[in-house]
Amino acid sequence: MTTSKADLAFTGLAEQASMLATGATTSVELTRLALEKAEASQPVLNAFKCLRAEEALREAAEADRRLADGETAPLLGVPTAIKDDLDVTGLPTAFGCEGDFTVATADSPPVAALRRAGAVLIGKTNTPELGQWPFTEGPAFGATRNPWDTERTPGGSSGGAAAAIASGVIAAALGSDGAGSIRIPAAWTDLVGIKPQRGRVPTERELFHGLTVVGPLARTVADAALLLDVAAGTGTAFQAAARREPGRMRIGLSTRIPFTATKTRLDPQAHAAVVRLAERFAELGHEIVEIEPDYRLIGLTFLPRSLVGVRDWSRRVPDQARLDPRTRANARQGSALAGPALRLARATEPLLQRQIGSVFGRVDVVLTPTTATPPPRIGTFDKLTGWQTDQAMIAACPYAWPWNVLGWPGVNVPAGLSPDGLPLGGQLLGPSHAEERLISLAAQLEEVERWQDRKPETAW
Repeated sequence: MTTSKADLAFTGLAEQASMLATGATTSVELTRLALEKAEASQPVLNAFKCLRAEEALREAAEADRRLADGETAPLLGVPTAIKDDLDVTGLPTAFGCEGDFTVATADSPPVAALRRAGAVLIGKTNTPELGQWPFTEGPAFGATRNPWDTERTPGGSSGGAAAAIASGVIAAALGSDGAGSIRIPAAWTDLVGIKPQRGRVPTERELFHGLTVVGPLARTVADAALLLDVAAGTGTAFQAAARREPGRMRIGLSTRIPFTATKTRLDPQAHAAVVRLAERFAELGHEIVEIEPDYRLIGLTFLPRSLVGVRDWSRRVPDQARLDPRTRANARQGSALAGPALRLARATEPLLQRQIGSVFGRVDVVLTPTTATPPPRIGTFDKLTGWQTDQAMIAACPYAWPWNVLGWPGVNVPAGLSPDGLPLGGQLLGPSHAEERLISLAAQLEEVERWQDRKPETAW
Protein backbone atom coordinates (compact mmCIF):
# COMPACT_ATOMS: atom_id res chain seq x y z
CA MET A 1 0.00 0.00 0.00
CA THR A 2 1.45 3.34 -1.04
CA THR A 3 1.10 6.57 0.90
CA SER A 4 -0.15 9.63 -0.98
CA LYS A 5 1.82 12.84 -0.85
CA ALA A 6 -0.96 14.49 1.14
CA ASP A 7 -0.93 11.68 3.70
CA LEU A 8 2.87 11.59 3.76
CA ALA A 9 3.00 15.29 4.65
CA PHE A 10 0.88 14.73 7.75
CA THR A 11 2.63 11.61 9.01
CA GLY A 12 4.34 12.22 12.30
CA LEU A 13 7.99 12.55 13.16
CA ALA A 14 8.25 9.06 14.65
CA GLU A 15 6.25 7.54 11.80
CA GLN A 16 8.50 9.15 9.20
CA ALA A 17 11.57 7.80 11.01
CA SER A 18 9.98 4.33 11.03
CA MET A 19 9.10 4.53 7.33
CA LEU A 20 12.68 5.47 6.52
CA ALA A 21 14.08 2.64 8.62
CA THR A 22 11.88 0.07 6.87
CA GLY A 23 12.46 1.44 3.38
CA ALA A 24 8.84 2.54 2.88
CA THR A 25 10.11 5.93 1.71
CA THR A 26 13.41 7.74 1.29
CA SER A 27 14.85 10.80 2.90
CA VAL A 28 15.21 12.46 -0.50
CA GLU A 29 11.50 11.93 -1.13
CA LEU A 30 10.49 13.27 2.27
CA THR A 31 12.88 16.22 2.06
CA ARG A 32 11.92 17.15 -1.48
CA LEU A 33 8.24 17.03 -0.48
CA ALA A 34 8.89 19.25 2.56
CA LEU A 35 10.82 21.76 0.45
CA GLU A 36 8.10 21.81 -2.21
CA LYS A 37 5.45 22.44 0.41
CA ALA A 38 7.55 25.10 2.13
CA GLU A 39 8.02 26.95 -1.16
CA ALA A 40 4.36 26.59 -2.16
CA SER A 41 3.10 27.79 1.22
CA GLN A 42 5.54 30.68 1.56
CA PRO A 43 3.51 33.28 -0.39
CA VAL A 44 0.50 32.52 1.83
CA LEU A 45 1.90 31.60 5.26
CA ASN A 46 5.40 33.13 5.17
CA ALA A 47 6.64 30.60 7.73
CA PHE A 48 10.30 30.48 6.71
CA LYS A 49 13.11 32.98 7.03
CA CYS A 50 15.21 30.94 4.62
CA LEU A 51 15.32 27.50 3.03
CA ARG A 52 18.50 25.49 2.48
CA ALA A 53 17.26 23.37 -0.43
CA GLU A 54 20.57 22.27 -1.93
CA GLU A 55 22.17 21.48 1.40
CA ALA A 56 19.07 19.66 2.67
CA LEU A 57 18.80 17.46 -0.40
CA ARG A 58 22.50 16.67 -0.16
CA GLU A 59 22.06 15.73 3.51
CA ALA A 60 19.01 13.63 2.59
CA ALA A 61 20.96 11.71 -0.03
CA GLU A 62 23.68 11.04 2.54
CA ALA A 63 21.02 9.88 5.01
CA ASP A 64 19.69 7.44 2.42
CA ARG A 65 23.19 6.03 1.95
CA ARG A 66 23.57 5.61 5.70
CA LEU A 67 20.17 3.92 5.95
CA ALA A 68 21.10 1.56 3.12
CA ASP A 69 24.26 0.66 5.04
CA GLY A 70 22.16 -0.33 8.04
CA GLU A 71 22.88 2.72 10.20
CA THR A 72 20.34 3.76 12.80
CA ALA A 73 19.67 7.07 14.53
CA PRO A 74 16.50 8.53 16.05
CA LEU A 75 15.80 11.01 13.22
CA LEU A 76 18.00 9.68 10.43
CA GLY A 77 16.73 11.28 7.23
CA VAL A 78 13.71 13.07 8.74
CA PRO A 79 13.21 16.70 7.60
CA THR A 80 12.66 19.36 10.25
CA ALA A 81 13.36 23.07 10.81
CA ILE A 82 14.95 25.46 13.30
CA LYS A 83 13.70 28.79 14.63
CA ASP A 84 15.82 31.75 13.57
CA ASP A 85 17.27 32.34 17.02
CA LEU A 86 19.54 29.27 16.92
CA ASP A 87 22.82 29.12 15.03
CA VAL A 88 23.02 26.85 11.99
CA THR A 89 26.41 26.59 10.31
CA GLY A 90 26.51 28.62 7.11
CA LEU A 91 23.39 30.68 7.85
CA PRO A 92 22.97 34.05 9.57
CA THR A 93 21.04 34.19 12.86
CA ALA A 94 18.98 37.35 12.53
CA PHE A 95 16.39 36.57 15.24
CA GLY A 96 13.70 38.35 13.23
CA CYS A 97 15.76 41.51 12.62
CA GLU A 98 16.72 43.36 9.47
CA GLY A 99 20.39 43.66 8.54
CA ASP A 100 23.37 41.82 7.11
CA PHE A 101 24.28 39.34 9.82
CA THR A 102 27.43 37.26 9.56
CA VAL A 103 26.90 33.56 8.96
CA ALA A 104 27.30 31.17 11.86
CA THR A 105 30.49 29.11 11.86
CA ALA A 106 29.15 26.46 14.24
CA ASP A 107 25.82 24.90 15.14
CA SER A 108 24.22 25.78 18.46
CA PRO A 109 24.05 22.78 20.81
CA PRO A 110 20.38 21.91 20.05
CA VAL A 111 21.06 22.04 16.31
CA ALA A 112 24.16 19.88 16.74
CA ALA A 113 22.03 17.38 18.68
CA LEU A 114 19.54 17.17 15.81
CA ARG A 115 22.35 16.60 13.34
CA ARG A 116 23.79 13.80 15.48
CA ALA A 117 20.35 12.21 15.43
CA GLY A 118 20.39 12.34 11.61
CA ALA A 119 17.76 15.06 11.06
CA VAL A 120 17.73 16.96 7.77
CA LEU A 121 17.35 20.72 8.34
CA ILE A 122 15.29 22.29 5.55
CA GLY A 123 15.51 25.87 6.82
CA LYS A 124 14.96 28.46 9.53
CA THR A 125 11.53 29.68 10.59
CA ASN A 126 10.35 33.24 11.14
CA THR A 127 10.18 34.93 14.53
CA PRO A 128 9.46 38.54 15.56
CA GLU A 129 12.31 40.84 16.50
CA LEU A 130 14.25 39.22 19.33
CA GLY A 131 11.25 37.02 20.11
CA GLN A 132 9.56 39.80 22.06
CA TRP A 133 5.96 39.45 20.95
CA PRO A 134 3.22 36.82 20.68
CA PHE A 135 2.73 37.66 17.00
CA THR A 136 5.16 36.85 14.20
CA GLU A 137 5.28 40.06 12.19
CA GLY A 138 8.03 42.56 11.41
CA PRO A 139 9.71 44.70 8.76
CA ALA A 140 12.40 42.08 8.16
CA PHE A 141 9.95 39.54 6.67
CA GLY A 142 6.35 40.79 6.78
CA ALA A 143 3.65 38.75 8.50
CA THR A 144 3.55 35.03 9.18
CA ARG A 145 -0.01 33.74 8.95
CA ASN A 146 -2.06 31.09 10.70
CA PRO A 147 -3.11 28.13 8.51
CA TRP A 148 -6.37 27.88 10.47
CA ASP A 149 -7.29 31.43 9.36
CA THR A 150 -4.78 33.33 7.26
CA GLU A 151 -6.15 36.64 8.52
CA ARG A 152 -4.91 35.67 11.99
CA THR A 153 -1.48 35.39 13.59
CA PRO A 154 -0.13 31.93 14.46
CA GLY A 155 1.26 33.55 17.60
CA GLY A 156 4.84 34.06 18.56
CA SER A 157 7.55 34.08 18.93
CA SER A 158 7.87 30.55 17.47
CA GLY A 159 5.15 31.44 14.97
CA GLY A 160 6.95 30.36 11.81
CA ALA A 161 7.58 26.90 13.25
CA ALA A 162 3.95 26.57 14.33
CA ALA A 163 2.61 27.62 10.92
CA ALA A 164 4.91 25.17 9.11
CA ILE A 165 3.89 22.23 11.30
CA ALA A 166 0.16 22.97 11.43
CA SER A 167 -0.02 23.28 7.64
CA GLY A 168 1.73 19.95 7.03
CA VAL A 169 5.06 21.22 5.71
CA ILE A 170 7.06 19.44 8.44
CA ALA A 171 6.12 17.13 11.30
CA ALA A 172 7.88 18.97 14.12
CA ALA A 173 10.39 21.74 14.81
CA LEU A 174 12.42 23.33 17.57
CA GLY A 175 11.32 26.66 18.96
CA SER A 176 12.15 28.65 22.07
CA ASP A 177 10.04 29.90 24.96
CA GLY A 178 10.89 32.98 27.03
CA ALA A 179 7.37 34.10 27.98
CA GLY A 180 5.21 31.48 26.27
CA SER A 181 6.85 31.57 22.84
CA ILE A 182 6.36 27.82 22.29
CA ARG A 183 3.10 27.36 24.18
CA ILE A 184 1.27 30.39 22.72
CA PRO A 185 1.75 29.54 19.01
CA ALA A 186 1.07 25.88 19.79
CA ALA A 187 -2.25 26.92 21.37
CA TRP A 188 -3.23 29.11 18.43
CA THR A 189 -2.36 26.48 15.77
CA ASP A 190 -3.70 23.30 17.45
CA LEU A 191 -0.31 21.81 18.33
CA VAL A 192 1.50 20.31 21.28
CA GLY A 193 4.26 22.58 22.58
CA ILE A 194 6.65 21.70 25.39
CA LYS A 195 8.49 24.28 27.46
CA PRO A 196 11.04 22.07 29.23
CA GLN A 197 12.76 22.62 32.54
CA ARG A 198 15.41 25.34 32.39
CA GLY A 199 18.72 23.73 31.43
CA ARG A 200 17.10 20.57 30.07
CA VAL A 201 18.16 21.40 26.51
CA PRO A 202 21.79 22.60 26.51
CA THR A 203 22.53 26.00 24.98
CA GLU A 204 25.82 27.80 24.45
CA ARG A 205 24.79 30.66 26.76
CA GLU A 206 22.04 31.44 29.25
CA LEU A 207 19.19 32.88 27.22
CA PHE A 208 17.49 36.08 28.42
CA HIS A 209 18.91 35.68 31.90
CA GLY A 210 17.28 32.32 32.48
CA LEU A 211 13.84 33.04 31.04
CA THR A 212 14.23 31.32 27.68
CA VAL A 213 14.49 27.60 26.95
CA VAL A 214 14.53 25.57 23.74
CA GLY A 215 11.81 23.01 23.13
CA PRO A 216 9.65 21.21 20.55
CA LEU A 217 6.39 21.87 18.72
CA ALA A 218 4.57 18.97 17.03
CA ARG A 219 1.12 17.63 16.24
CA THR A 220 1.36 14.80 18.78
CA VAL A 221 2.74 14.32 22.26
CA ALA A 222 4.85 11.38 21.10
CA ASP A 223 6.52 13.43 18.38
CA ALA A 224 7.19 16.33 20.74
CA ALA A 225 8.66 13.88 23.27
CA LEU A 226 10.90 12.34 20.60
CA LEU A 227 12.24 15.72 19.51
CA LEU A 228 12.78 16.76 23.13
CA ASP A 229 14.70 13.54 23.87
CA VAL A 230 16.95 14.25 20.89
CA ALA A 231 17.55 17.91 21.75
CA ALA A 232 18.10 17.21 25.45
CA GLY A 233 20.15 14.05 25.03
CA THR A 234 17.82 12.13 27.35
CA GLY A 235 17.72 8.91 25.36
CA THR A 236 14.09 7.75 25.30
CA ALA A 237 12.97 9.06 28.72
CA PHE A 238 10.30 11.41 27.42
CA GLN A 239 9.12 8.99 24.73
CA ALA A 240 8.65 6.38 27.45
CA ALA A 241 6.65 8.91 29.47
CA ALA A 242 4.37 9.48 26.47
CA ARG A 243 3.58 5.74 26.44
CA ARG A 244 3.07 5.47 30.19
CA GLU A 245 -0.23 5.83 32.02
CA PRO A 246 -0.02 8.86 34.32
CA GLY A 247 -2.00 7.34 37.17
CA ARG A 248 -4.75 9.22 38.96
CA MET A 249 -3.75 12.82 39.54
CA ARG A 250 -5.10 15.81 41.40
CA ILE A 251 -5.32 18.61 38.83
CA GLY A 252 -5.72 22.20 39.95
CA LEU A 253 -7.84 24.31 37.59
CA SER A 254 -6.69 27.93 37.68
CA THR A 255 -8.14 30.77 35.61
CA ARG A 256 -7.10 33.83 37.63
CA ILE A 257 -4.74 36.05 35.68
CA PRO A 258 -1.46 36.89 37.46
CA PHE A 259 -1.12 40.57 38.38
CA THR A 260 0.15 42.56 35.39
CA ALA A 261 -0.89 46.17 36.16
CA THR A 262 -2.83 46.16 32.86
CA LYS A 263 -6.43 45.49 31.91
CA THR A 264 -6.86 41.78 31.26
CA ARG A 265 -9.91 39.56 30.91
CA LEU A 266 -10.35 35.89 30.09
CA ASP A 267 -12.37 35.58 26.89
CA PRO A 268 -15.46 33.39 27.44
CA GLN A 269 -14.39 31.11 24.56
CA ALA A 270 -10.97 30.50 26.14
CA HIS A 271 -12.62 29.97 29.53
CA ALA A 272 -15.07 27.43 28.12
CA ALA A 273 -12.24 25.59 26.37
CA VAL A 274 -10.12 25.09 29.48
CA VAL A 275 -13.15 24.12 31.59
CA ARG A 276 -14.02 21.51 28.98
CA LEU A 277 -10.47 20.11 29.26
CA ALA A 278 -10.89 19.90 33.04
CA GLU A 279 -14.13 17.98 32.56
CA ARG A 280 -12.38 15.65 30.14
CA PHE A 281 -9.67 14.95 32.70
CA ALA A 282 -12.37 14.22 35.26
CA GLU A 283 -13.90 11.70 32.84
CA LEU A 284 -10.46 10.06 32.66
CA GLY A 285 -10.53 9.56 36.42
CA HIS A 286 -8.55 12.53 37.68
CA GLU A 287 -9.66 14.73 40.55
CA ILE A 288 -10.24 18.36 39.57
CA VAL A 289 -10.04 21.12 42.17
CA GLU A 290 -10.20 24.86 41.72
CA ILE A 291 -7.00 26.43 42.97
CA GLU A 292 -4.96 29.59 42.43
CA PRO A 293 -1.15 29.77 42.69
CA ASP A 294 0.19 32.59 44.86
CA TYR A 295 1.69 34.70 42.06
CA ARG A 296 1.74 38.04 43.94
CA LEU A 297 4.06 40.50 42.13
CA ILE A 298 6.09 38.00 40.11
CA GLY A 299 5.87 40.32 37.09
CA LEU A 300 8.28 42.75 38.73
CA THR A 301 11.02 40.12 38.50
CA PHE A 302 10.21 39.23 34.88
CA LEU A 303 10.74 42.66 33.39
CA PRO A 304 14.43 43.21 34.27
CA ARG A 305 15.43 39.79 32.94
CA SER A 306 13.40 40.22 29.75
CA LEU A 307 14.42 43.78 28.96
CA VAL A 308 18.11 43.28 29.75
CA GLY A 309 17.94 40.27 27.43
CA VAL A 310 16.59 42.50 24.66
CA ARG A 311 19.41 44.95 25.31
CA ASP A 312 22.01 42.18 25.16
CA TRP A 313 20.72 40.73 21.90
CA SER A 314 20.18 44.11 20.23
CA ARG A 315 23.91 44.76 20.57
CA ARG A 316 24.52 41.94 18.09
CA VAL A 317 22.39 43.63 15.40
CA PRO A 318 24.55 45.19 12.65
CA ASP A 319 22.40 48.31 12.24
CA GLN A 320 20.34 49.12 15.33
CA ALA A 321 18.66 52.02 13.52
CA ARG A 322 16.72 49.42 11.52
CA LEU A 323 15.17 47.89 14.63
CA ASP A 324 11.53 48.51 15.47
CA PRO A 325 11.25 51.64 17.67
CA ARG A 326 9.63 49.44 20.32
CA THR A 327 12.68 47.20 20.33
CA ARG A 328 15.03 50.16 20.72
CA ALA A 329 12.91 51.49 23.59
CA ASN A 330 12.96 48.08 25.30
CA ALA A 331 16.73 47.92 24.90
CA ARG A 332 17.11 51.34 26.53
CA GLN A 333 14.97 50.21 29.45
CA GLY A 334 17.10 47.09 29.66
CA SER A 335 20.22 49.21 30.01
CA ALA A 336 18.64 51.00 32.96
CA LEU A 337 17.70 47.70 34.64
CA ALA A 338 20.97 45.86 34.04
CA GLY A 339 22.43 46.51 37.49
CA PRO A 340 20.76 46.15 40.89
CA ALA A 341 17.29 45.50 39.45
CA LEU A 342 18.52 42.47 37.48
CA ARG A 343 20.50 41.12 40.43
CA LEU A 344 17.47 41.48 42.70
CA ALA A 345 15.23 39.74 40.15
CA ARG A 346 17.56 36.75 40.01
CA ALA A 347 18.01 36.66 43.78
CA THR A 348 14.23 36.60 44.30
CA GLU A 349 13.73 33.46 42.23
CA PRO A 350 14.12 30.87 45.06
CA LEU A 351 11.54 32.74 47.15
CA LEU A 352 9.10 32.76 44.24
CA GLN A 353 9.66 29.06 43.66
CA ARG A 354 8.78 28.31 47.28
CA GLN A 355 5.83 30.69 47.29
CA ILE A 356 4.23 29.58 44.01
CA GLY A 357 5.47 26.01 44.32
CA SER A 358 3.45 25.58 47.52
CA VAL A 359 0.51 24.85 45.23
CA PHE A 360 2.09 21.45 44.51
CA GLY A 361 1.55 20.46 48.10
CA ARG A 362 -2.14 20.37 47.21
CA VAL A 363 -2.20 19.29 43.54
CA ASP A 364 0.04 17.33 41.17
CA VAL A 365 -0.47 19.54 38.11
CA VAL A 366 -1.94 22.98 37.44
CA LEU A 367 -4.20 23.49 34.42
CA THR A 368 -4.69 27.03 33.08
CA PRO A 369 -5.66 28.61 29.78
CA THR A 370 -2.60 29.05 27.59
CA THR A 371 -3.92 32.36 26.25
CA ALA A 372 -6.77 34.62 27.31
CA THR A 373 -8.11 35.06 23.77
CA PRO A 374 -8.26 33.33 20.40
CA PRO A 375 -5.51 34.35 17.92
CA PRO A 376 -5.65 38.08 17.01
CA ARG A 377 -5.93 39.36 13.48
CA ILE A 378 -2.82 40.19 11.48
CA GLY A 379 -1.94 43.85 11.99
CA THR A 380 -3.59 44.15 15.41
CA PHE A 381 -0.32 45.39 16.90
CA ASP A 382 0.72 47.64 14.00
CA LYS A 383 1.45 51.29 14.78
CA LEU A 384 1.01 50.82 18.51
CA THR A 385 3.38 52.49 20.92
CA GLY A 386 5.53 50.30 23.12
CA TRP A 387 3.18 50.70 26.08
CA GLN A 388 0.11 50.03 23.92
CA THR A 389 1.80 46.92 22.50
CA ASP A 390 2.61 45.68 26.00
CA GLN A 391 -0.99 46.20 27.10
CA ALA A 392 -2.42 44.45 24.04
CA MET A 393 -0.13 41.44 24.18
CA ILE A 394 -0.51 40.99 27.95
CA ALA A 395 -4.28 41.12 27.51
CA ALA A 396 -4.04 38.30 24.98
CA CYS A 397 -1.32 36.24 26.68
CA PRO A 398 -1.14 36.77 30.46
CA TYR A 399 -0.85 33.13 31.57
CA ALA A 400 2.42 31.69 30.27
CA TRP A 401 5.30 33.87 31.49
CA PRO A 402 5.35 33.11 35.27
CA TRP A 403 6.67 29.61 34.56
CA ASN A 404 9.59 31.16 32.65
CA VAL A 405 10.55 33.09 35.78
CA LEU A 406 10.39 29.88 37.82
CA GLY A 407 12.25 27.85 35.20
CA TRP A 408 9.75 24.99 35.47
CA PRO A 409 8.13 22.93 32.69
CA GLY A 410 4.80 23.45 30.94
CA VAL A 411 3.00 21.76 28.07
CA ASN A 412 0.37 23.28 25.80
CA VAL A 413 -2.36 20.85 24.81
CA PRO A 414 -4.96 21.71 22.17
CA ALA A 415 -8.31 22.59 23.78
CA GLY A 416 -10.49 22.43 20.68
CA LEU A 417 -11.73 25.06 18.26
CA SER A 418 -13.76 28.18 18.95
CA PRO A 419 -17.18 28.60 17.26
CA ASP A 420 -15.26 30.49 14.54
CA GLY A 421 -12.93 27.52 14.00
CA LEU A 422 -9.93 29.07 15.78
CA PRO A 423 -7.66 26.87 17.91
CA LEU A 424 -7.40 27.37 21.67
CA GLY A 425 -5.11 25.73 24.20
CA GLY A 426 -4.69 24.80 27.81
CA GLN A 427 -1.37 24.51 29.58
CA LEU A 428 -0.36 21.78 31.99
CA LEU A 429 2.12 23.23 34.50
CA GLY A 430 4.31 21.28 36.88
CA PRO A 431 6.97 21.74 39.55
CA SER A 432 10.70 21.46 38.92
CA HIS A 433 11.75 18.65 36.56
CA ALA A 434 8.17 17.41 36.05
CA GLU A 435 8.27 17.00 32.27
CA GLU A 436 7.56 13.26 32.38
CA ARG A 437 4.47 13.79 34.53
CA LEU A 438 3.11 16.43 32.15
CA ILE A 439 3.92 14.43 29.04
CA SER A 440 2.16 11.30 30.36
CA LEU A 441 -0.92 13.31 31.23
CA ALA A 442 -0.95 15.09 27.86
CA ALA A 443 -0.60 11.80 26.00
CA GLN A 444 -3.54 10.30 27.89
CA LEU A 445 -5.66 13.32 26.94
CA GLU A 446 -4.58 13.03 23.31
CA GLU A 447 -5.91 9.49 23.11
CA VAL A 448 -9.46 10.71 23.71
CA GLU A 449 -9.26 14.18 22.18
CA ARG A 450 -7.60 13.08 18.89
CA TRP A 451 -6.50 16.62 18.01
CA GLN A 452 -3.92 15.19 15.61
CA ASP A 453 -6.78 14.15 13.31
CA ARG A 454 -7.79 17.77 12.72
CA LYS A 455 -6.34 19.62 9.76
CA PRO A 456 -6.70 23.28 8.79
CA GLU A 457 -8.23 24.18 5.43
CA THR A 458 -4.99 25.94 4.48
CA ALA A 459 -2.73 22.90 4.35
CA TRP A 460 -0.17 21.57 1.93
